Amino acid sequence: MTQDAVGAAHALLESLAQAALPEWEQLADRVSVRQMAPGETLFREGAAWPQVAVVFRGLVKLVYLRDDGTERIKSFIDAGGFFASLSALAPGGVSSFSVVAVEPSVIACLPYPVILELADRHLPWQKALRRALEFYGQRKEQRERELLTLGPPDRYRLLLQQSPDLLRRVPQKELALYLGITPVSLSRIRARLGREGAGGRTLPTIL
Repeated sequence: MTQDAVGAAHALLESLAQAALPEWEQLADRVSVRQMAPGETLFREGAAWPQVAVVFRGLVKLVYLRDDGTERIKSFIDAGGFFASLSALAPGGVSSFSVVAVEPSVIACLPYPVILELADRHLPWQKALRRALEFYGQRKEQRERELLTLGPPDRYRLLLQQSPDLLRRVPQKELALYLGITPVSLSRIRARLGREGAGGRTLPTIL
């Protein structure tokens, strides 16, 4: 299991670099692998966690905690995806969110300082790092656009189009937190869209 997870992280980084990664073993020897049960926390908001995580198996949620103790779900990361808290990657920084397993999960944790050292020496590592940051920025920009420009029904339609499997893997309460609405509002949206579908009308396409 551990070697499989490390191998998956290697494959992901090489796909970002579009080349072989020199001195891979320097990082591989420092990778830790976590097996997590549903509800288990990888790290909490405010923790020093200067690492990049690659999800080898399962599903995790990235969570902001409000002052009243309630959650707001930033995103779900499925197998094959990766994430990091940019604030925690800075020297002396801490994470701005928490990470919790939704399903039994296996996570490969790559120390960011080692990645930086390798990027200082090798162009393929620089390219992998740059493309990872570009991907992260694009994902964050898309998420912000959805929250700021789409109403709840359209955000739900978009979820249906892009990640329909989440509807069977994630409890409705957590889907509502991700969409920024209450579970009651989500139930009403689903019921209304179900009636529209039964009436034979075509739902608008979200571009």
